[in-house]
Amino acid sequence: MNLRSHPRPARIETVVDSHRLRAQLTAVALEQGGEAPTARARVKDLLHASLFRGRLIAKDRLEDGAGGLETTRLLAQVADEVIAALFDYTTTHVFRSRNPTEGERFCVVAVGGYGRGQLAPSSDIDLLFLRAYKQTPWAESVTEYLLYMLWDMSLKVGHASRSTEECLKLAKEDHTIQTALLEARFLAGDLGLFEQFKTRFRGEVVDPGHRAFVRAKLKERDARHHRAGQTRYLVEPNVKEGKGGIRDLHVILWIISHYFDFKGPVDFVRAGVFNREEVSLFLRASDFLWRVRCHLHFLTGRPEERLTFDVQPELAARLGYKDRSGEVAVERFMKRYFLAAKEVGSLMRVMEARLDQEEAARAQGLSRLLNAKPKPKALPGGFTLDAGGRVGVADPALFDADPVGMLRLFAIADQHDADLQPAAYAAMSRRLRRIDATVRRDPAAIATFLDIAASPRNPARTLTMMAETGVLGRFLPEFGRVIAQMQFNMYHHYTVDEHTLRAVQIISDIEHGRCRTDHPLATAIFPKIINRRALYLAMLLHDTGKGIGDQQEEGAKVALAACERLGLPQEDAELVAWLVRRHLIMSDVAQKRDIADPRTVAAFAQQVGTLERLRLLLVLTVADIRAVGPGVWNAWKGQLLRDLYRLTEAAFHGGRTDEAAVAERLAAQAEEKRAALMARLAEPIDPRVPRWLESLEDAYWVSFEDDALRWHLEAAVAALDLADHGGGGPYVAARPNLARGVTELLVYALDRRGLFANIAASLVDQGADVHDARVHTSRDGLAFDVFSILDANGAPFGHDNPGALSRLMGKVAAAASAGAARVHVPREPARRTAAFQIAPWVRVDNDLSDTSTVIEVSGRDRPGLLAQLAAVLTEAGLSIVSAHIDAYGERVADVFYVQEVNGAKIEGAARAEVLRERLEAVLREGEPDAPTAAKQRLAVARASTGR
Repeated sequence: MNLRSHPRPARIETVVDSHRLRAQLTAVALEQGGEAPTARARVKDLLHASLFRGRLIAKDRLEDGAGGLETTRLLAQVADEVIAALFDYTTTHVFRSRNPTEGERFCVVAVGGYGRGQLAPSSDIDLLFLRAYKQTPWAESVTEYLLYMLWDMSLKVGHASRSTEECLKLAKEDHTIQTALLEARFLAGDLGLFEQFKTRFRGEVVDPGHRAFVRAKLKERDARHHRAGQTRYLVEPNVKEGKGGIRDLHVILWIISHYFDFKGPVDFVRAGVFNREEVSLFLRASDFLWRVRCHLHFLTGRPEERLTFDVQPELAARLGYKDRSGEVAVERFMKRYFLAAKEVGSLMRVMEARLDQEEAARAQGLSRLLNAKPKPKALPGGFTLDAGGRVGVADPALFDADPVGMLRLFAIADQHDADLQPAAYAAMSRRLRRIDATVRRDPAAIATFLDIAASPRNPARTLTMMAETGVLGRFLPEFGRVIAQMQFNMYHHYTVDEHTLRAVQIISDIEHGRCRTDHPLATAIFPKIINRRALYLAMLLHDTGKGIGDQQEEGAKVALAACERLGLPQEDAELVAWLVRRHLIMSDVAQKRDIADPRTVAAFAQQVGTLERLRLLLVLTVADIRAVGPGVWNAWKGQLLRDLYRLTEAAFHGGRTDEAAVAERLAAQAEEKRAALMARLAEPIDPRVPRWLESLEDAYWVSFEDDALRWHLEAAVAALDLADHGGGGPYVAARPNLARGVTELLVYALDRRGLFANIAASLVDQGADVHDARVHTSRDGLAFDVFSILDANGAPFGHDNPGALSRLMGKVAAAASAGAARVHVPREPARRTAAFQIAPWVRVDNDLSDTSTVIEVSGRDRPGLLAQLAAVLTEAGLSIVSAHIDAYGERVADVFYVQEVNGAKIEGAARAEVLRERLEAVLREGEPDAPTAAKQRLAVARASTGR
């Protein structure tokens, strides 16, 4: 049996010998007296030993392959035995009531998850001390003794002491309390009192309050999902509170228990909520999620609920996952997790559909309960539209006779911009196997799908609903393969499918002008795009090559096969495949290459080929980066993409894309910018200005916008004034540029060896993160370096702290003048990033630029790395012409354009190899143990693609 897929049969025998434990406690009382301090200490030791032994047995069994449900029940049973034995000892030997009155009736009740008989290793033990009437001195003494003893055993106890009347009153007022009491379970004391409470609770609170309770629980669920980002596909999910996690399973149980007096899984079928297959799915998902949570608690030794990167590899190992052909164990484990979370979502919708039916039968309707209006409107083809704006199917048997009807239902949802009725979700989820190879090649099904995928309305909304039901993955198996797939890195925030659907949404937002402020160029060119369907399909298929080799090449093959099956014209299919194959090229060139270099622009233009492809690539690239996750996109990346687009567009409009033609246009553009800046200067013009402007190479002029050029000139004039008045030395200026999302730092100093490395070290010292650097040297031997820097939170450095920016400028000026000390970095990576195997990778290339050697480095990010790399280049006698700095989560991808002292490229394979080895040595500093050969190959492959 596959233990990762199916829970093992329960084997919950007693692990705490209750008779022996009680005998030992009684012996202590007889020997020392029940209330003696020595007796109390001995009793605590005996109880704690039983608790510890039981937890140890549970841990051992879990590591031996026991199921999650089995483990939680065993832990709950151990706590039951200990608490019951403690209660008996307390009421027999410490506070014995020989003739209890009616008012002293008292019992201990487990509530919440513990009441359900499930206890995670580090969860609280929730107890209710139930009284018949008001508090009595005896009951108060017993309660205090129990609590202090449990606390002394280091247990976390959530508790309340209430009478039956108080419980009923509070349960009516507070649905959280009502939920906890819904799962109340007797532990010790007066059983009759507990039974009376349960009867009254059911009759007076539960049965009259179904609608309000369901509304409250679904509202709580929605609020919790909203806090979690409305997705179950975060790559560091919360196994308890996240969407599709254990709490969602609880919501299902609570609502069904409330509505149908649920007692066990068999009641799911009896009540008609789930069929037998769905009950099996529920138990399998429950067991897996509980197993993960129990391992997580035992691993961390605390009530940790997030599957953070540092624990995921160890959990994968404990659950028995192994590396397998292109997919590492941790990614296989997390895919299973996300599939389980998806299954929970499907079960939730099936439950809601069943409640809809139940309420409809009572002529009330869950729709009214949720503030919608009943009586759906009939639509052609057997579909319906209810007053709440949700589409459904009049008879689910329609899908049995005509599986293409499932796609038609989504087309109707798209036309009405509507959600689906829960019953429609459930009906399709139960009939997914009807979507087979025949349906995938059905012309009507294909036409319907293509209309949805490139809908002029909101295709992402409809595609997301299709993915939630499983229809999208069945009809488009290429997409189905990457559902719930993650990449184990800190760059990607979502699973592949979630990222893809978010990217489709961003394309739609750009098309409809909702991103005009953030993406003005993409918005402006979208109406000029001829083949928008190819764009949407390429976005939907762009990551389907992940996990099967070279992401772009394999993805192109997958996309081409999918488009051919969908019957696209060959030209369209090849365009989609080309976009998938090249979907990273524009971001790579913009962020990692010097786009002021004619060879860079010429090579890019020749690879793109046409203006239509350029437009498609820009929109695709913007959407792809934006959909990676919060904080990944910034205005600086947008500016780089716009600059590359405009330079390439000019090459296409000029009719020639060869390097000479591009160089001519760049030179002309530089002259135009120089002349325009001169024309804007007020008369009389400072005679030093023309000379300064002429001293800067053409690359400088095409690297910056007009506003930046004016600011640079102001700084240069200030530096010249300072020099003329005897204030020699470097000049430093800075300004937060919120439009670009960076702080721009300008350094004007006498050029010397090591200047860049010293400046970089001083920036690290002040907590600045360098995202880009442009290094220019005038013909007079003056360095004019411009850095784009961020703070630790990814915001423009010092934009809200002028003092910090002022201190940084002082440090930079000192470093530019006298140098800066070498940066020392931590020997070990941070705990969260240490989980990643990152193979250092360096490439020295003389073909990418006419004038410079291009050095690309990739490795683990850490404070001070840029300064250390720059120091190696300086020690090698190289000048840094430009630096392009970027990070993909835990990994950096830095590119340096360098020259020898004489302005030439690096010559000689031996010199290049020595330099490569020295840079790799810096990247390896502080690395954890070396990865396996398979993991290293995978890490290098991912590094070389830039993702």
